[in-house]
Amino acid sequence: NYDKITRVTRHYLIICRRNKPMAAQQDLVSATQTFVAAEMKNAEGSHDFHHIARVHRVAVKIAKEEGLVGDELLAVELGSLLHDIDDWKYSGSETRGAEVADAFLEKQGCSPDLRGMVGEIMRGVSFHSELGQPKQKISKYVACVQDADRLDAIGAVGIARCFAYGGSKGRALYDPELHPLPELDGPLDKAAYMKSATPTLNHFYEKLFHLKDMLKTDSARVIAEDRHRVMKEFVDRFKDEWQGLC
Repeated sequence: NYDKITRVTRHYLIICRRNKPMAAQQDLVSATQTFVAAEMKNAEGSHDFHHIARVHRVAVKIAKEEGLVGDELLAVELGSLLHDIDDWKYSGSETRGAEVADAFLEKQGCSPDLRGMVGEIMRGVSFHSELGQPKQKISKYVACVQDADRLDAIGAVGIARCFAYGGSKGRALYDPELHPLPELDGPLDKAAYMKSATPTLNHFYEKLFHLKDMLKTDSARVIAEDRHRVMKEFVDRFKDEWQGLC
């Protein structure tokens, strides 16, 4: 009996040791969720914690479908939760968010390698970071978060977020006399995009209609097809109603 108890105890201890890293990872993810929720408690509706939660869910889903495991999957979890901390649209700084995220992760005892991966996500997730730049291959873990964030910008939720953001900035819904920059359905350069304050509907042409073709993962491209169609149909209907055609 003593030998049997000893064998069972040893087996239990081995299982505990094997599962400890997983438990520690979940504690880290939970701590990050709590931190981000507190940081974004006053955020406006287009970039609030609900947006973070949606991006997190989809990013993890994409990452698993793309075969990511270990630290790469953990980086996707953390990066998707932290990606809008001190976003440049509100803070005015393109580096502040990554700095705040890195300080938080360092305080949590994360390794330099993991912090580096999350920092890579933070710097590479935004749409404007690609404007005016030659196409470059990015890490799969960056692509998963980037794609999830872009998916949340299109489709029915993307439409709602677009008008919520425009409203928060006091922008007009639409003005037929004010064309998207630099021209109708033309891609913007980075400086023009970051300064643009044109009516909200123009944002579909300046950014949202381009996102489907900028996705990096096969998983995201499948999801994007239907969301893109919903947006196109909405804008066509919006313009028809604006002109009193229906």
